[in-house]
Amino acid sequence: MKKKLIPLLVAGSALIAGCDKPASTPSANGTTPAVTSAVPVAVVDKADAIAVVNGHYIAKSALADLEKEVAVRGQGQTFPKEKLIEELVQRQLLIQDALQKQLDKSPEVAIQLENAKNTLLTQADLQNFLKTNPVSDADLKKEYDSKVGGTNATEYKASHILVKTEDEAKKLIADLDKGGKFADLANKNSLDAKESQNGGELGWFAAGQMVEPFSDAVAKLEKGKYSKTPVKTQFGYHIILREDSRAQTPPPFDAVKEQLKPILERKKVQEMVEAMRKQATVEILVPLVDEKPKADDKPVAGEQPKADEKLVDEKSKADDKPAAGEQPKTDDKAAVSEPAPVAEGKAPAEKDKATEVEEAGTVKSPATDSTKEVEPKEVEPKEVESEEGPKPPEPATAETPDHAKHHDVIPVKPEAKEDKK
Repeated sequence: MKKKLIPLLVAGSALIAGCDKPASTPSANGTTPAVTSAVPVAVVDKADAIAVVNGHYIAKSALADLEKEVAVRGQGQTFPKEKLIEELVQRQLLIQDALQKQLDKSPEVAIQLENAKNTLLTQADLQNFLKTNPVSDADLKKEYDSKVGGTNATEYKASHILVKTEDEAKKLIADLDKGGKFADLANKNSLDAKESQNGGELGWFAAGQMVEPFSDAVAKLEKGKYSKTPVKTQFGYHIILREDSRAQTPPPFDAVKEQLKPILERKKVQEMVEAMRKQATVEILVPLVDEKPKADDKPVAGEQPKADEKLVDEKSKADDKPAAGEQPKTDDKAAVSEPAPVAEGKAPAEKDKATEVEEAGTVKSPATDSTKEVEPKEVEPKEVESEEGPKPPEPATAETPDHAKHHDVIPVKPEAKEDKK
């Protein structure tokens, strides 16, 4: 099977470890570095290099890091050394080209470089702390005795019923006192046994594997007995049945020593960071909880909610519309005191005319202040508007003659203008 080199141009550990290290002296052919990095880097001697690219030496450590990287990504496969060296050469060419184009000064790349720098500095500080404050064998032995091979080296086999409230737990204890079966009650009521239907069984465990209130309660119970009072933990309320116990044979110290070391290292780091935090002056500048949107539009208690003026106006207009079969309303004031102007020589329309019949045979025109006696003509009877305002015309019925359905309009004869000279 022919091996294919995994694409390695994605930045890896070797990219940072030794690809950007300038030579300490010019190369043998007199070339000088084409690009210099603004970031201080370790100086690589020619004896410690595997290649030189435009005056930049590639360190042997970069090749070793790349071999480890490829072994992890390639699931243990190995690749020819010449292909790995060529990969490092190509990376160095890309680095030099990016620096020549000053891509490291672009805002996007500068932010990423700063983030990578901060991450490396954080890791370096932690590694330096653990190097200067290592976990001793005495610390490991103390942890082993308290958590693994202590004096109370006993394993327990137990079952439990877990519920949300204390009242539920007390009720189930009362059911057990009446002869109820623990497994049946667990399958029916326990939060972690309803689906598994395993009767609440927990199997064998050491005391240190459970939270302290639970392990303490198990240790105090006799074999075959259940807790008479609910045991409260952060998970809820437990009724515990201790089924059996046996002496635990702990593994030897040397077998678990390396497993305990990371646990103690994390404790040391946590204590160190907490001490630094207490001595530091820190001010949080943003709210720790997102603010809820203000309800400005909600009415105050006892206050009527505000209505949209536009909707109210449209509603009032709609209310003024006449219903089916109903005559439209007329503003008396507008019809009597503010008549619409009538063009000279034209008869006003019946609905809008402002001519008032004050006396029989006398017509007053709004176009002039003078009145003129006119001989009354024989016309069809016409309703005279009273001073109280115009009356709407009576709707015509089936018995109304055709000639009486509409009133004849009395034309107003224009007055002769005086010829002023």
